Amino acid sequence: MLRAPYASDPARSRGRRHPEAPAPTRSEFQRDRDRIVHSTAFRRLVYKTQVFLNHEGDLFRTRLTHSLEVAQLGRSIGRSLGLDEDLIETVALAHDLGHTPFGHAGQDVLNDCMKAHGGFEHNLQSLRVVDKLEQRYPGFDGLNLSFESREGILKHCSRRDAERIEEREPGGVAARFLDGGQPSLEAQLCNLADEVAYNAHDVDDGVRSGLVTLEQLEEVPLVHRYLRETLSIYPELTGKRLLAETIRRMLSQQVYDIIDATRAAIEAAAPVDAEDARTKGPLVRFSPEMRHASTALKRFLFKNLYRHPAVQAQRDRAEQVLRELFQIYLTDPSRLPADFADGEDHARACADYIAGMTDRFALKEHERLTGKRLIAA
Repeated sequence: MLRAPYASDPARSRGRRHPEAPAPTRSEFQRDRDRIVHSTAFRRLVYKTQVFLNHEGDLFRTRLTHSLEVAQLGRSIGRSLGLDEDLIETVALAHDLGHTPFGHAGQDVLNDCMKAHGGFEHNLQSLRVVDKLEQRYPGFDGLNLSFESREGILKHCSRRDAERIEEREPGGVAARFLDGGQPSLEAQLCNLADEVAYNAHDVDDGVRSGLVTLEQLEEVPLVHRYLRETLSIYPELTGKRLLAETIRRMLSQQVYDIIDATRAAIEAAAPVDAEDARTKGPLVRFSPEMRHASTALKRFLFKNLYRHPAVQAQRDRAEQVLRELFQIYLTDPSRLPADFADGEDHARACADYIAGMTDRFALKEHERLTGKRLIAA
């Protein structure tokens, strides 16, 4: 499908922080995607928790499989809307590069440990990974991605953090958090595809784990509708097939809803190009009805899965692992690898090192340094 006038155009990119000659066979956004895929941080996502610790079961999602699902959903929707699929894929694959081991538990611990040092937030860390921490090129730190990819990676940002970034990079990727602007439509789409993906796969993983049941999920209108629809067509269906078909129908309807609602919003706003689209407010969206249904599902998952006693027990132990690691590295800088030594900001170096760990490396390192095995790896 041809690129729509309001789509991001790699030929009109705002460029890179360090100028580079164009690639002879790839667009700027294709080049960004390839750099992400070949990065160390991307490979580590395969051993980072989504909800369940990586070693708890081979079928559960990890940060890597989640990122792939976001990319697939984003490209499918973006194709129908005429957006740039390569930019969508880049942002989707990179959006969780800064996530800690042990999922949100890790972020909460590091944010608490870093309270006196500027805090910790995984979106900011993802940008830090691609701007500084990846070390692959002789002429600069980071991956030197295009502006459009970097702004998409910075999904959330507090005003305080935005002001800090703006001071270093005037008019850059954080400016929209200060002036009320929007990122590209491709970035907006990745934000929504992220929500659709994790709602769906957390339903799948939650049921497969036995922590929630389809019977419980029937109280959620979005699941109830497609479970009943599936059984009306396949009344004998049970088990994994019933779960998979219900989720497939639920996913498909959310995709169609986003396409229809976004098309209507774009038609009403009539942006003339990608820059104009940034000034029109959020245009990639659910319909009001689907937004309400998605929110209800998120609330159910938070209450019944993310705060399930079995998940919480693992979370508590994971928090102890990371908190103790942080204190060890903070107290004794010699414990950090030379690549992370930073005399000017030792606490941030500790957070960088821990955030880059996989679940199993964090557990092994904690056991090596403390002699305690809190979670069997």
